Amino acid sequence: MTDHSGSNGHIDILSELLFGSEFPQSLFSEDAGGLERLLALANSHHVILRTFPEINRTFEEHNNPNAPFVGIAIQDEKTRISQALASLETICDALIAAGHPVTVIKSLEHYPDLGSDLDLFSNASPAQILRIMRQNFGAELAPRSWGDRLANKWNFVVPHLKELIEAHIGRLGQTGEQVALGDSLIAHSCVREIEGHRFRVPDPADRLILSTLQRMYRHYYLRLCDVADTCTLLESQQVDFDRLRHLADLGGMWKGVSTFLRVVSDYVERYRGRGVFLPAAVQQAAQFGGDQVTFQRGFLRIPIMPHSARLYAAQLGALIANGELRGSMRLSLLPCLATAALVEYRMTGSDKGVW
Repeated sequence: MTDHSGSNGHIDILSELLFGSEFPQSLFSEDAGGLERLLALANSHHVILRTFPEINRTFEEHNNPNAPFVGIAIQDEKTRISQALASLETICDALIAAGHPVTVIKSLEHYPDLGSDLDLFSNASPAQILRIMRQNFGAELAPRSWGDRLANKWNFVVPHLKELIEAHIGRLGQTGEQVALGDSLIAHSCVREIEGHRFRVPDPADRLILSTLQRMYRHYYLRLCDVADTCTLLESQQVDFDRLRHLADLGGMWKGVSTFLRVVSDYVERYRGRGVFLPAAVQQAAQFGGDQVTFQRGFLRIPIMPHSARLYAAQLGALIANGELRGSMRLSLLPCLATAALVEYRMTGSDKGVW
């Protein structure tokens, strides 16, 4: 894989640990600084607890002097995650007790790892969510970007919680263009128990829809956790592809979903020699594969032009054809938002005020 970030093959090391069959021998030549950079990359890709335990076991077997550093990194991450899960359950329970259905989206899919934000979806009113978060948890509302306002998204800073609570209310998608998908998400959610805590989470088809929305229609890059999560989900054979196709068609995203799955399969194949089985309909609808993905600026980048632009055009056309006029109008604002984000980034080095 092409590395334009100066990470010196660290993305390959993590990928081999996740998908390969042999321990990366180059790890034995890493000094303390190299391992710190590897840890930082694993953290940004949310795969510390899926890669560092193997490093720890191997280093201990070989009496590697860097084993203590690896062991401490693992324990620190486990502690962070345990504290976050306990707080997240308390918040979800309070919302549900007040009569507001809530589903934890994206964050728990990385387990045993966990993301840097804790994402929730609810179809309650924003005022109801804001009231409970403030009154019950003393939460403060983080500044909202233009994109946050369009997407109907609020970020909460909760005392004593390192992670932001990111609440998606009533709408999904970069511009809040998806409403029907949100209703489906709540209706088909199921209970998952993690470390003794219980949460409502999306079903497999909804999980793939959410991942596609986030990666193919918003960020245009993948993390290793996205690849690992999706690979595990597909190989568990829990995905109802008929329902997945139905949901994707509702949101005008079948091409995007198929392309996302193809990219994941191709990436896994690169490291373990075989990809993930995908139905023929998925293969046929995919617009491109993993050969178009490059490692740049710390992430696996999806080319915006012309690939992502074509997916956007297909999504907008499908929403219009489905009579989703409000969603279509919101989605039509995306190019303007993206242009503003690019200008903001070039002027300030950050696009947070826009996205």
